[in-house]
Amino acid sequence: MGLAERVEFILVTKHPENPEQGIFQSHQHCLQQGLATGARRILIFEDDVVFRDHAFHRRLEEACRALNEEQGWEALFLGCISQGSHKTRTKSLRKIRYRCLAHAYALNRPLAGRLAREPWSGIPFDELLRRYRPQGYALFPMCAFQGEASSDNHTVSVDRLRRLLGGLAFIQRANELYQNHRLLLLLVPAALLLAILLGLGR
Repeated sequence: MGLAERVEFILVTKHPENPEQGIFQSHQHCLQQGLATGARRILIFEDDVVFRDHAFHRRLEEACRALNEEQGWEALFLGCISQGSHKTRTKSLRKIRYRCLAHAYALNRPLAGRLAREPWSGIPFDELLRRYRPQGYALFPMCAFQGEASSDNHTVSVDRLRRLLGGLAFIQRANELYQNHRLLLLLVPAALLLAILLGLGR
């Protein structure tokens, strides 16, 4: 992806008792490494990230230029599941409400610092990030997806459900489609139902 010279791959020892705590601390460790360099923005990838779009560079460059002019942005997601999505003045950038999946994201320094100082309290990292309600944006369309390898999280039943639904990549794409075209997707079935009811009434 052209990132080999710019990304530091950090190896950690798995947590001996709690995989979720280990994942939490790994994210914090990466953020702390970035903060120590004086970075104003820190881009984090989980080790199983997969890029399904190999021509996203121009869109990402356009999105970053737009964010440089945006006041108060805190997070940029190259892939995630959101609870809402809204257009911006830039075609390749959407304003979102982050829901989950922290496999490819950038944080500005203030938010990275706050997250890096959070003590472990039994809350998974992506849930903690959601609770912070960051001023979040996403590349449009998203280019990064979480791999299908089994998770270290204690979520075996959730993992099975995800696989039954087509896997994380499919779920993420479906979520993005729904959030970006929600009104249309809701209006079409309603219009069809109305047409059926009118047809039955004749």
